[in-house]
Amino acid sequence: MTRFHQITPSLDCNWRSLILFGRNVASYKFALGKTLLECSTGEATQLSLEQLAPTFARNVCEHLLLCDKQSTSPTSSFLDTCRRFNQGEIAEDQLIATTVRKGFNNVIDAFHVVNQHPLETRFYTDDRKQGGGITLTDELFKLHGMTQGASLNEEIEARWRLVETAWSLNMSRNLISVEADSDENVLYVRGDRRIDITSSRGALNGYQKGRCFYCFDEVSISDGADQLADVDHFFPWILKREGFMPDADGVWNLVLACRSCNRGQEGKFAKVPTASLVERLYQRNRYLIDSHHPLRETLIKQTGNSDEERRAFLQGKYKDAIEVLIHDWEPTPRGPSAF
Repeated sequence: MTRFHQITPSLDCNWRSLILFGRNVASYKFALGKTLLECSTGEATQLSLEQLAPTFARNVCEHLLLCDKQSTSPTSSFLDTCRRFNQGEIAEDQLIATTVRKGFNNVIDAFHVVNQHPLETRFYTDDRKQGGGITLTDELFKLHGMTQGASLNEEIEARWRLVETAWSLNMSRNLISVEADSDENVLYVRGDRRIDITSSRGALNGYQKGRCFYCFDEVSISDGADQLADVDHFFPWILKREGFMPDADGVWNLVLACRSCNRGQEGKFAKVPTASLVERLYQRNRYLIDSHHPLRETLIKQTGNSDEERRAFLQGKYKDAIEVLIHDWEPTPRGPSAF
C-alpha cells in the first residue's frame, strides 16, 4: 500500500487506498463510501447522522438482498434491523432511527484508517462530539469533479461484491479462488455452482488508478464512455488457444488497457510485452495481493507464496511467451507513471 500511495499521492489515489487496502470485518466502510460519493453531488457540507442514515441504510439493505453475509461477526442488531426492513416487518422510520443509533458506531472513526494508521487526507471531519454529524471537506467535492470520479462508485461495488462473496461462501481463505470469464468480462468463483461476482473492469481499475496498464492514458469503466477500458490478457490469449499457456485467463494475467494499446494501429495484439512491463505486472499483482481476500489468496495460489516465487513465475511466463511469439512490444507513454 505504501508504494501505491507514494507514487501518485492524488485525491483519487488516497480514496482508493481507503477502499482497496483496508481490512474489512463488516461492509460498513463500503456503504459509507458510496454514501459520501452520493453526498458529494450536492451542496450541503454539514450533514447530521439523520441526513446520512437513509442513503447509508439503503446501501446496506440493497447488498443484504444480494448477499446476507455482511459481517464477519455472527450477530449484528443493526444488520438484523436492515433484514427486517427488507422483509417488510418494520417501517422506514424505524430503520433510520436504528441506523442513527447503531449504524455509524465504528465506521466513521475507522473510514480514514489503513494499516492501523489514518491517512492525512480527510474526506470529512467527525463532529459528533460537538453534537453534530460530519462535515464534508473540499477534498471530497474535488474528488467528485475529477475525471476518475465517475469510476469510484463502480470500484466500491466491485470490492464490496468480492468481500461479501468470500464471506458468504464460508470457506477457508486458501480454498477460495476467483476465476475470470474473458467472454463476459466478469470475475466468478466456483462452489457448488458458479457464482458471478462482479465485472473485471470494476475489480481491476482501482489498482491501476484509472490508467491504461501499458501507456498510463486515462481510461473509464463506465459503459458507453469514449475511453472505455478493454480487459486485456497481458500475455496474449492466443498462447492459451494454441495450448502454450493454459492459465492465461488467470486474474494474474488480466489488465485494463486503452483501445489504442489493445487494438489500435500500433497496439499489442499477439506481441509479448517487454521485460520492463513484466516487472510492472509483478507490481500490479502485489497491489492485488495487498488488498486481502479473496484476490490475495487467488494471486498467491496462481503465482506463488513469496515475492521471489511470484517474480520467477512471471519471468518464466515471459520466457515461454517470447519463444513462441518472437516479437516484443511497449508503447510510448501517454500519461505519468502511475504504478
